[in-house]
Amino acid sequence: MSAKRPMSPQLLEARSGTNAGPVPAAMKAPAERSWYAVFTLPQNEKSVVKHLALREVETFLPTYETVRVWKNRQRVRTVLPLFPTYLFVHINCGQRTRVLESPGVIHIVGNSREHVPVPDSAIALLRSGLQGRNVEPYCELVVGKRVRIKSGSMEGVEGVLVRKGNGMRFVLALEMINQYAAIEVCAEDLEHVAD
Repeated sequence: MSAKRPMSPQLLEARSGTNAGPVPAAMKAPAERSWYAVFTLPQNEKSVVKHLALREVETFLPTYETVRVWKNRQRVRTVLPLFPTYLFVHINCGQRTRVLESPGVIHIVGNSREHVPVPDSAIALLRSGLQGRNVEPYCELVVGKRVRIKSGSMEGVEGVLVRKGNGMRFVLALEMINQYAAIEVCAEDLEHVAD
């Protein structure tokens, strides 16, 4: 009986087409990336996105379109950030300095000890909710019924149901940054959450 000796990384690489055994985690993939909320200087969200793009950092700035009436009674369509002074970055631990060194960035949202990641489901909901749906900021969260999306790509995401005019709105709450987004949904896609 002969004992198996561990293979060197060079030998593992040479045998890449065969069953060479388990590959160390360090060789598999870079560190896991997560979404984080970034607090920016007021009215600098779009310029921060440009600076982060130059630093090769993946960003997401949810926006909505609104019509503003200027003093001369001219109506102008403008695109504004859904969450003023916040944007989201998809980074690993090593990329945090790239974000913090960018002009206009104040800090990455978290508690006193660490940066707190935003759930992937919340980012996915914002991305899917912005495609062809009417999304707008929701400033004052009123007491309403807690609901859960029961079908589709965002199955299981919880929020609060509110009404606006004739439509139903699902309010996604990002408590860590104290911001809310109202997304138009069909009532049949929702179910009541027991208290």
